[in-house]
Amino acid sequence: MDNAPDLEMNQLPMLARTHLAAFLEGEPVFKDREKWVKLLPPLGKQGACFVTLTHKGALRGCIGSLEAHRSLLDDLLDNCLAAATRDPRFRPVTRPELDEIALEVSILTPAVELQYQDTEDLLAQLQPGVHGVILSHSGRRSTFLPQVWEQIPAKETFLNHLCQKAGLDGDCWRRKPGIRVYRVEKFKEMKS
Repeated sequence: MDNAPDLEMNQLPMLARTHLAAFLEGEPVFKDREKWVKLLPPLGKQGACFVTLTHKGALRGCIGSLEAHRSLLDDLLDNCLAAATRDPRFRPVTRPELDEIALEVSILTPAVELQYQDTEDLLAQLQPGVHGVILSHSGRRSTFLPQVWEQIPAKETFLNHLCQKAGLDGDCWRRKPGIRVYRVEKFKEMKS
């Protein structure tokens, strides 16, 4: 990932779109695996990514992996299909609709445990726009990518929503949950 030129990695949304379009048209799934791994060697290494779909600026699907457990290529291909067809918040994307959808790929760094003393320390350590946050409490877990800070810039509100996303009450973050942070390298689709 670090050694690949940005220009090459910027092809990831196009690769995801091509795979998704073929799937929605009932064509054979991705068959150029070796070609892409040769062109972009990071795709052959273990990696974790999220694929985000938006329609006219509104979220239309977002699914990903928090930890690397397979090749980045497999993670990308599976997560783009999942974001389009298995995000429980939305109905599945149709082929005609795909033309109006923008794709973004976020490659995650490994998450690290944030050591904090109390809520003030937690708020002081969080870096809006930089940190993706994983909150774990009472056997539940949720995450927001760093991009979510654009819609929810206030730290307390961000954490409230993260608790609610996990199915917990909004102030669960005040009861010392586990907090892990990660960063992303994001690649947005280049529309002409």
